[in-house]
Amino acid sequence: MSLPAAPFGRVLTAMATAFADDGSVDLDATARIAAHLVKHGHDGVVVSGTTGESPTTSVEEDGQILRVVKEAVGDRASVVAGVGTNATAHSVELARQAAKLGADGLLLVTPYYNKPGQAGLLHHFRSVVEASDVPVMLYDVPGRTGTTIALETYEQAVAWPQVVAVKDAVGDYARGVRLRGLGLAVYSGDDIANLGWLAHGACGVVSVVGHVAGDATRAMVDAFDSGDHAGALSIFTRLLPAIDAVMGADNYGATTAKAALQLLGVLDNRNVRGPLVPLDDDEVAALRAGLAASHLI
Repeated sequence: MSLPAAPFGRVLTAMATAFADDGSVDLDATARIAAHLVKHGHDGVVVSGTTGESPTTSVEEDGQILRVVKEAVGDRASVVAGVGTNATAHSVELARQAAKLGADGLLLVTPYYNKPGQAGLLHHFRSVVEASDVPVMLYDVPGRTGTTIALETYEQAVAWPQVVAVKDAVGDYARGVRLRGLGLAVYSGDDIANLGWLAHGACGVVSVVGHVAGDATRAMVDAFDSGDHAGALSIFTRLLPAIDAVMGADNYGATTAKAALQLLGVLDNRNVRGPLVPLDDDEVAALRAGLAASHLI
């Protein structure tokens, strides 16, 4: 058995953006995160996604982040640029910039907060997709955006050649099988569901826990791909405390990813931009315990 073709790689992480103490983007440290991921099991990274705190970064900063990450990973991994916002013109501007800077793919999340209907989603997606020739991964995460992409909307979107994949955080495996039937490559967008998605035909994962568990995530994917499903389950079971620690905390995401990177020594701080706040000492202690239980630190 082998997994389906993966247009952007099999193991990707939506990587954090490093910030200096004064709140500016720390480009050197951001490049260091990318290099760390590629060294540890990744064949793709996503910049300026949710974990990259994209709602707080400017167009100029997003371009700088993409540039330094491309330089850091070279040809060792694909670099997918997050271009999704809740303003179509803003997303079009980001897509054009990402194409100019050589992004290997675009991550296009459903517009958040303003909750457009399906006709609005199609208008938004079409506008961004047609802004460049770069392949697009749609991102369906209704828990954050308030809107789910309907199957009928996917059926129309797949007619555009650039739309090749979806990062799914809806959590409906049967729906994901139907998306595969439309010709889309499906990526797990939720670490707790990674193994389940592989069993339902996903081609890979877009992780957050991969910041600290890249090698183990790669081993799990490779084991499943080779037909060693018991081995994949064993690895996933070992990762559960880490997944709970990184993704199960009230204050999770970029906050836990950066604290994990600090525990590994990749970063020397865990700075985030408001409205997020860094993990406090008790939260870091809980995170450390979860990572230790999974034998990651």
